Amino acid sequence: MIREDRFLISRRPYAIDLGSLRTAKKDRRDGSSFYFGRINAVWFRRKQGVTVACVGTLWDFQDTEPADGTEFVTRHDDGRYGGDCDGRWDGENYWGAQKLDVIEAHLAVLRPMLANYPAIPDGYNGWWKF
Repeated sequence: MIREDRFLISRRPYAIDLGSLRTAKKDRRDGSSFYFGRINAVWFRRKQGVTVACVGTLWDFQDTEPADGTEFVTRHDDGRYGGDCDGRWDGENYWGAQKLDVIEAHLAVLRPMLANYPAIPDGYNGWWKF
């Protein structure tokens, strides 16, 4: 991924919580290993002409363990799957989790995010694109 200073929704950028990286070492059948990593992210998209705010994760398989979130995202070069959206807010409707505490946590991020479009939410680093 490449970090950009300027927000352009057409480039499908992500703001990333660099401190949220989680990795797990996995073994291949040939005896070698790789690391599966996930990192929290938020992003804006346009859906049927309406701007929506999304919260979720980005994931990647990497041959060596990344030292931190910055190394993980700079090595992450396959954006064909995009982010895994866990919650989405369009200013009127929420889509995502079914548990009330998770919905409330998502909306605590998504409501101010959409209200302050296109500002980067507190605690996130952006904008990153593939």
